[in-house]
Amino acid sequence: MQRVSLFGYGKTTKALAKLFSNPVFYDDKCSKPFTDENGYKVKPSFDFDPNYSDLEIPSPGIAPSNTLIQKAKNLISEYDCFASAAPLTIWISGTNGKTTTTQMMQYLLKDNGSQEGGNIGTPLGELDQNAQIWILETSSFTIHYTKKAVPNIYVLLPITPDHLSWHGSMQEYIDAKLKPLLKMREGEVAIIPEAYKDVKTAAHLITYKDERDLASSFDIEIDKVSFKGAFLMDALLAMAVDKILFDRARYAKINSFVIDPHRQEELRDSKNRLWVNDTKATNLDATIVALKRYKEHHVRLILGGDDKGVDLSELFAYLQNCNVKIYTIGSNKEKLCTLARQYGVAFELCKNLADAVAQIDKALQADEVALLSPAAASLDEFKSYADRGEQFKAAIRAL
Repeated sequence: MQRVSLFGYGKTTKALAKLFSNPVFYDDKCSKPFTDENGYKVKPSFDFDPNYSDLEIPSPGIAPSNTLIQKAKNLISEYDCFASAAPLTIWISGTNGKTTTTQMMQYLLKDNGSQEGGNIGTPLGELDQNAQIWILETSSFTIHYTKKAVPNIYVLLPITPDHLSWHGSMQEYIDAKLKPLLKMREGEVAIIPEAYKDVKTAAHLITYKDERDLASSFDIEIDKVSFKGAFLMDALLAMAVDKILFDRARYAKINSFVIDPHRQEELRDSKNRLWVNDTKATNLDATIVALKRYKEHHVRLILGGDDKGVDLSELFAYLQNCNVKIYTIGSNKEKLCTLARQYGVAFELCKNLADAVAQIDKALQADEVALLSPAAASLDEFKSYADRGEQFKAAIRAL
């Protein structure tokens, strides 16, 4: 009998447990062994012995530096478990826009028997293997651990600095994103930014410079697509896959898609002033995209949180040429203030998010925009990016 070790006692590994006979969970948060309600054994990480394990599967977020990963001798990913059992599979990766692109693609293809999963919230172990198509939001963490599985269609959004402390360097992060291309086969399709056009792959490669170039490649009439800013790229990539599979461009269908909260979500206060909840902008590129959308206005930008070790100088070089004042919050707020001084960007050091809203409220003019686009993760002060966004909206409602 194969001895299977599941690293991390979470949603992904719990869904995988049913694939195996008597798997054992190892979790950093477990201090004493126990048996859960399904009869599975859960043990502390320090109990793991590679000599008594034939296969190890980690939760995607567990870093390569973790002791469990260091000890493992037979490591595969969640995706590898379904390498031969999955239906036609589309992977969507990149730095920003993965979730919205996945959701838009599912919206277009649902009537054709598709299911969405992966990093978007539904683990592969909960997907129907009899579905016609799997649309998977795919993180660089998952790709890093994947050895066998490859997509039939790979959609790659632009790559900008993120998760560098996890991967170790920007090049390692890029390499993870490009890794699926190395094993893709003839007849499979990859849509990737032109910057990576020289990557070696047997797949049919379609590259794009920007939104108009992408639309042109697939004969999509871009002016018929109602989305703007970052969402335009997401919509075009979803439509591109619909074109590949079914040779159609459904403008009315894609234009009826409703964006999730927390990405450039606009709201008005009691004085009819514009506030924008872009809490899902957890890296610098997402924040730059949001700033571009409001470039015609003076922007009061709430910035800060856990920046995951990313060099933010690129963001401040961009801010130098913006009509903007930043309000710093979170664990990196002092670092942000130092960069603001260095680049000559107007700033105000705030105690927290509520204080930033209060300070902006005193100064915000009718023709200005107040923008929460932190360029950082939220777990330093909040339960999640959604919690940060909900607290921001509650503060606006209370003004």
